[in-house]
Amino acid sequence: MKLFYNFVRSIICFANMKSKNLFITAFLLSILHTAAFAQTATPPKLIVQIVISQMRYDYLERFRDNFSEKGFRFLMDNGANFTNARYNYMGTNTVAGLATLSTGTEPAGHGIIAPSWYNYTNSDSVNLITDDQARGLECEAGQNGYSPINLVASTLGDRLHESDSLAKVISIASNPYSAIVCGGSTGQAFWVDPKLGDWVSSSYYFSTFPDWVRQYNATNYSDALLERDWTPERAYAVYKNRDTTLLSFAEQPSKTKLFFRNIFSIFKKKDQTVQENETEEGFEPLFYTPYGNTLVTDFAKETIIKEKLGEDDQTDLLTICYDTPRLICEYFGPRSVELEDMYYKLDWELGDLLGMLQARYKPEEFIIVLSSDHGSSNVYKENSRTPGGRFNTSQFKMILNGFLSAQYEPANWILGYSERQIYLNREMIYKYGFDLEEVQSRAATFALQFRGVSGALTASDMQSGYFGKGYGEKMQNSFYPKRSGDITINLMPGWIEDRPNTVSLSGSLFTYDTHVPLIFVGGGIPSGKIERNVNPTAVVPTLARILQIPLPDAATGEVLDEVVGPTAQ
Repeated sequence: MKLFYNFVRSIICFANMKSKNLFITAFLLSILHTAAFAQTATPPKLIVQIVISQMRYDYLERFRDNFSEKGFRFLMDNGANFTNARYNYMGTNTVAGLATLSTGTEPAGHGIIAPSWYNYTNSDSVNLITDDQARGLECEAGQNGYSPINLVASTLGDRLHESDSLAKVISIASNPYSAIVCGGSTGQAFWVDPKLGDWVSSSYYFSTFPDWVRQYNATNYSDALLERDWTPERAYAVYKNRDTTLLSFAEQPSKTKLFFRNIFSIFKKKDQTVQENETEEGFEPLFYTPYGNTLVTDFAKETIIKEKLGEDDQTDLLTICYDTPRLICEYFGPRSVELEDMYYKLDWELGDLLGMLQARYKPEEFIIVLSSDHGSSNVYKENSRTPGGRFNTSQFKMILNGFLSAQYEPANWILGYSERQIYLNREMIYKYGFDLEEVQSRAATFALQFRGVSGALTASDMQSGYFGKGYGEKMQNSFYPKRSGDITINLMPGWIEDRPNTVSLSGSLFTYDTHVPLIFVGGGIPSGKIERNVNPTAVVPTLARILQIPLPDAATGEVLDEVVGPTAQ
């Protein structure tokens, strides 16, 4: 193939120099284009999908000069780099984004709208992954009883496993929601027990926990990482960001222990005092430091080795989700030195992972897909002239309940609030004989009067109407009738929900939340910067085409020609 490729290039050069015949040149270029894509005709041995939670696309450009040549910059320069990948729905939260990347459709199709929602039949809260029939493995009794019990759409991994039962489909993440949503219903999933710091799973995935994972946990790598100081990767002048609360560039002892103490306070009662060497609250603080990424990267490499991924005739799929970037961004903000430093450390780790893949496989034998579940808002500052604010959800619920009580009967009209959605107490509405659509409409109209709310749509609006463009389309693309709220609100640009210890969040339909990286590398895929608008729903159909397997049932995304080639249509 390489000889043919060079031969055609030589003919093109000759045609350009001698004949100047544009038709011949164009014809030969088409042959070369077809030849380049022909390299992907044989499915790769391994696909590694890397999802960096809450990574905005602009980080790639902003930090590019400080990235190494082996990590992010290698992916940008050697892959099909889609610079305008944007989600087309409003509910840009983690589980929704991960489900979109694994199913190839939007929340309206895959049904994963939030980590929890309310069941209108019995008014109970439903958790996405909690399963009473599953028990946690390698953890304390009663913990980690999780499964993909509430996933309703098949994933790429499910289709791969159905097409070849010997193919391995594995997902890993520090957070169980991330691991399970990425893994689908037929793969295997591992996550970290936040109390023990060990990699665990549940009885849904394994009857017997893998020995190699048990041996890995015995190394106590999490304990070692928790003891590391967080020191800057570079001199302060090199950083693009300027806000800093933890990292010190002076020659003085590290503030890491003080930082851990502050982070511990998130998980402890306010009146408790935490000593520097206390670890009773577990390993949550680890994932607010770059070393949360380190644990995931190290376990990913161990997974590749111990599971012998890509070493046989079957194509294996490994999904690696990094949750730490989301936690650090929420705590410090996208313009913080802490976030930037974390990305430089992650850059080196990705370079190490890439080096391992390059050493184990031929270039055409593996494909890497880099993406993100969503972006994040800028930090609102009281003294800033930039529009923005914090939306008090508790106050919103209380005042809205008072309004409905005044309009109808004094009662608890608000069942709950989740991910910018209000769930009404339908039992009360039916009990008093009120019209549900009317109550929804009045509540939505009243919600528009709140400072920070830019739009509100009712469930009835989205079920009976069609919004072909604008914010209505994006809100409708997030709507799943059996799980979504009665009223969905959109906050104004720069506004986020007011949460403790949180300065940045996702969840809107604005560019800072929807514009994410999307890069395909390896497997003979031509490199280049592609600037047209694409939807991340394209990831699954594109990989399914490469793998030559059927699409997941709910997939609606387009196949990316720049990755698979126009001749594959």
